Amino acid sequence: MASAFEYAPAPESRSVVDIAPSYGLFIDGEFTEAADGKVFKSVSPSTEEVLSEVAQAGAEDVDRAVKAARKAFEKWSALPGSERAKYLFRIARIIQERSRELAVLETLDNGKPIKETRDADLPLVAAHFFYYAGWADKLDHAGFGADPRPLGVAGQVIPWNFPLLMLAWKIAPALATGNTVVLKPAETTPLSALFFADICRQAGLPKGVVNIVTGDGRTGAALVAHPDVNKVAFTGSTAVGKEIARTVAGTAKKLTLELGGKGANIVFDDAPLDQAVEGIVNGIFFNQGQVCCAGSRLLVQESVQEELLDALKRRLSTLRLGDPLDKNTDIGAINSAEQLARITALAERGEAEGAERWSPACELPASGYWFAPTLFTNVTQAHTIAREEIFGPVLSVLTFRTPDEAVAKANNTQYGLSAGIWSEKGSRILAVANKLRAGVVWSNTFNKFDPTSPFGGYKESGFGREGGRHGLEAYLDV
Repeated sequence: MASAFEYAPAPESRSVVDIAPSYGLFIDGEFTEAADGKVFKSVSPSTEEVLSEVAQAGAEDVDRAVKAARKAFEKWSALPGSERAKYLFRIARIIQERSRELAVLETLDNGKPIKETRDADLPLVAAHFFYYAGWADKLDHAGFGADPRPLGVAGQVIPWNFPLLMLAWKIAPALATGNTVVLKPAETTPLSALFFADICRQAGLPKGVVNIVTGDGRTGAALVAHPDVNKVAFTGSTAVGKEIARTVAGTAKKLTLELGGKGANIVFDDAPLDQAVEGIVNGIFFNQGQVCCAGSRLLVQESVQEELLDALKRRLSTLRLGDPLDKNTDIGAINSAEQLARITALAERGEAEGAERWSPACELPASGYWFAPTLFTNVTQAHTIAREEIFGPVLSVLTFRTPDEAVAKANNTQYGLSAGIWSEKGSRILAVANKLRAGVVWSNTFNKFDPTSPFGGYKESGFGREGGRHGLEAYLDV
């Protein structure tokens, strides 16, 4: 059926943010070039235009950053919690004040729609700093003993799917507990972290408390292996997480890992189906499916499979793919050519293994990295697309008959990060949730986050928790 009216373009102006032609490393409160002068380019995924040139940190630069953090640790950790809280509150307020600039920058650098960066990412980023500012002077009452001490220098490596939000998840609790930080943002999305460095200066944060070193995997490896780093926090792929665990093994470093996922979204026959469709769409097509806890496996009770899939296909046909800066856009660009190639290869493998592929009619832009929202039916647990993390807008649909079968299928994965349950019966939701090996279980919703709530996984999805009171423990000597 033709749409009754057409959307007019509603682009957010990119002139609200100034992107410098080049950026250095942020070490000891100053921007500085890499020791060997090496640089790399940050590219906009929706247009393939070069946004800026960024310094590539080597081992020497990482060492400088760690030394700066170590030097700053002495005074920072000695401050009363109420004083540290003032800086965190100030950072949170500046993030709110500059959220429009940050939302546009994040959309340009990452490719996700502006309505996601503006309405989801940025409010959560500010909320994390506000929340942990509140904890800074209450650590004695957090349940970790009468006088919990900070660890020292935290080396933090974050991914490209939520660049600024992952920065907030890492930096806010580290600073609240009295640690200093060396952060390595993802190679494809360094710009919002460098913008954050400027926010630290604007907030008057003492030099060396936060240091940002940009670069590729070699920079991250040098940071993780540095002998004077006391704590390593990593969010990213399971393969890199295993490598980091091997590097840290046998040292005194504390480690938290938040890795991949293959979340099951379970829909029972008594579920509110229209609500479930919205939850399914949000679960797998939010941020183009580039979410560790994405609901990439839909488990639907056989008796409602047909009705649900019809409604889901109708809904997918209304999603708008295109310019991420357009406020009407639902599906933005894939973050990089490398990620697009991986998604494409796994989707083709799904077809080759006999699953049935469907996408709505969808015109892809001529430049940039794009992938249409995709649905696979006739999927079995043996299919690669039901087992491997695709990290893209691809949903695999499986069916079940009984709650026990749903639980067995949901748990039949090497991951254990997230799950969703859709049912009108609270008793059923609680009974099933208790049997799922997932760090986060949503009921009648999906992908809802709150800084007061812990997040993390089991099995190959990693260990440790971020967010909430639990998120303090990773940065305390307890």
